[in-house]
Amino acid sequence: MLSAEDGELINELTGLDGVAAVEDLAARLGRYAANTEPVTVYTLFAPAEGLAESRDMGLRRIAEAEADPWDGLASREARFINLLRERFPYFHLASLNPILDELRLIKSEAEMELIRKATRLSGLAIMEAMRSAQPGYKERDLDPVAKYIYWLGGAQGDAYFSLLASGRNAFRPHYNAGERTMQDGDMLLMDYAPDYEYYMSDVTRMMPVNGRFSPEQRELYGIYRAFYDAILYRIRPDVTAQQVKREAVRDMEEVLAEWSFSKETYRKAARDFVDAYARGAESPNTTLGHGVGMATHDVGRISGMLREGMVFTIEPALRVPEEEIYIRAEDLIIIHADRAEIVSDFVPRDIDGIERLMAEEGMLQRYPKDSGDPTGTR
Repeated sequence: MLSAEDGELINELTGLDGVAAVEDLAARLGRYAANTEPVTVYTLFAPAEGLAESRDMGLRRIAEAEADPWDGLASREARFINLLRERFPYFHLASLNPILDELRLIKSEAEMELIRKATRLSGLAIMEAMRSAQPGYKERDLDPVAKYIYWLGGAQGDAYFSLLASGRNAFRPHYNAGERTMQDGDMLLMDYAPDYEYYMSDVTRMMPVNGRFSPEQRELYGIYRAFYDAILYRIRPDVTAQQVKREAVRDMEEVLAEWSFSKETYRKAARDFVDAYARGAESPNTTLGHGVGMATHDVGRISGMLREGMVFTIEPALRVPEEEIYIRAEDLIIIHADRAEIVSDFVPRDIDGIERLMAEEGMLQRYPKDSGDPTGTR
């Protein structure tokens, strides 16, 4: 932990020109007040991310507090801005966030290594969930399995709350109750990652709870994976997100033309997926996914040219609204000068690989949920 007393060390570590105690802030700002030239003071306008929180959730938290008649408290940043305006009305206040966001968009090698470690732990946890999942367990029973992997690997907590959604629960965005008992024939979505030394990851896989894909699941998951790979393996440095989408759409159209569908609703879902990507390819501001770093949904837009040091995920989803079917995978990607590194590629995404892993014995089979219950009941 660093304080103002460590000013020289902070200067050395960060490159900041100066560090002072908060008690000295008013006096220091007062010195600038004597200047005849206009003075601009930069401060945070957007909320700092809290524990296991991204900026989007932070903004939502603040909006809910402000709308609560028994709270109504503005954000810490807003209160500080108001104090500055009251005490130093002659200053021009500007947001520091765009500058910090741009710095956070491009990761250093040290940051990349921490994100790799968080991603490896996330992948290992999902793989253990694949081994352990079986009908009769609740969705939430896989949460402690993942946490065991995280803590064993040195993580300090969750990057975000666990998303374990089986059956139609997967169709409900960010479902996280975990109360449903998984049934034979269900598909399970697992979206979960740890916080490793204040850096996050974000990985998602889907799996058949009974360990075997049914014919219909093979059909839908199969074309989804073909579409997904068309996007994933087109990503590379020095191209735009728009260009990646255009190339991927051409590949997806070829897959779609040759795929056999058992239901017209499935064909329509696949068509809608491709059409949505084609529409996105028309916008120069289109994005491939969201950044990952000190927050799971990190600041900075992954649009325009893909540059060395960008770290982000893709997570396109295939939906069949008529049957409330939802299929999604998510992988973490680091852009290097000469390639795109798919950090989470070791986690099985193919049907055969998933089924092979699910045939292995898992933690919940070796240590059943009721093994410590003297009554023998769950």
